Amino acid sequence: MSGIGHSHKPRRAILALADGTVFKGYGFGAEGEGSGEVVFNTSMTGYQEILTDPSYYGQLVTMTYPLIGNTGVNVQDAESGKPRLSGFIVREYTGSPSNWRSTEDLDHYLGNHGIVGIHGIDTRSLTRHIRDAGAQTGMISTVDLDEKRLVKRAAELPGLIGRDLVREVTCEKPYDWNEGGLRLSGSAVGNSSAEWAEDSSPRRKVLVYDFGVKRNILRRLVDAGCNVTVVPARTRAEDALSLEPDGIVLSNGPGDPEAVGYAIDATRSLLGKRPILGICLGHQILGLAMNGKTYKLKFGHHGGNQPVMDLTTGKVEITAQNHGFAVDVASIGSEMELTHTNLNDKTVEGMRHTRLPIFSVQYHPEASPGPHDAGHLFSRFVEMMKNG
Repeated sequence: MSGIGHSHKPRRAILALADGTVFKGYGFGAEGEGSGEVVFNTSMTGYQEILTDPSYYGQLVTMTYPLIGNTGVNVQDAESGKPRLSGFIVREYTGSPSNWRSTEDLDHYLGNHGIVGIHGIDTRSLTRHIRDAGAQTGMISTVDLDEKRLVKRAAELPGLIGRDLVREVTCEKPYDWNEGGLRLSGSAVGNSSAEWAEDSSPRRKVLVYDFGVKRNILRRLVDAGCNVTVVPARTRAEDALSLEPDGIVLSNGPGDPEAVGYAIDATRSLLGKRPILGICLGHQILGLAMNGKTYKLKFGHHGGNQPVMDLTTGKVEITAQNHGFAVDVASIGSEMELTHTNLNDKTVEGMRHTRLPIFSVQYHPEASPGPHDAGHLFSRFVEMMKNG
């Protein structure tokens, strides 16, 4: 068992999967229970971004990297206002962070937001099981330690297929965003407000559909020279166009894209009216708006080491990803062409319209999984808007 770093007594916890598999460990974060689809993330760093990514709503996230908590938590690295996942699963939790940016330890952070964590389990075994058996529903509990009862409850949980989770994470009303990327200098945190690009041309007005948008997407748009307005997921096409944007971004988000019918309809009505960039769930929604199809992956792509081939340049990008569904390449039709493919499983990672200023990617160009390979896509979108 790993050390928590606090004086409170270790509390037992259980992770039970729908297929009857059980892991015993120790709880951290909040007391209680968490339930949802169990997935694994292969990133070595960036657990705070993972915790606060709205795309993880309704999921229990397993970290394959064993040591978690050692960098603590800070305000700047949050991708939304609070943790969005249903529970956190780690091998070894460290309760005494060592990082000059840390303002709080992970245990208290999760506890303050009501998120249950479990540590001290064999996450390698769990990851292999998910990889072989597929992602499935599960429960973490520190209060009900009856294994058979927990397995039964896990098996009765709804899966992600057919569920609209976007409505749980989207904003309630439109808002403007003007904060650019964080600038670090020396050993102190720099000014996190916007630093306008040195560009004499007028800034582009971009409207972002919030399906569960990550803040860093908004920051990267600001850095690329955009004035950003975020609107709720149910915003109708005519209302979006009434704001006279130069371009439209369809953001990332959680759940089954086919369940977000209102977003598909709005996107279909926007085709040809403005340049469009789709990211992650937004990419899937664009595919559906183009009369394509989506399907659920066995265990999804979650992590910062996903190799993607850009078919237009022949270059390979190492990307960060977080999705459980994919666009069916055979369904996208002649109007959309494949531009990016996953080198691990050949799934669709990007596409573009053959005539209109529209393109999308399945991965996260705003993330930095070590390299910044995909960051150029925001500049490409701005150029697309400049060209009308």
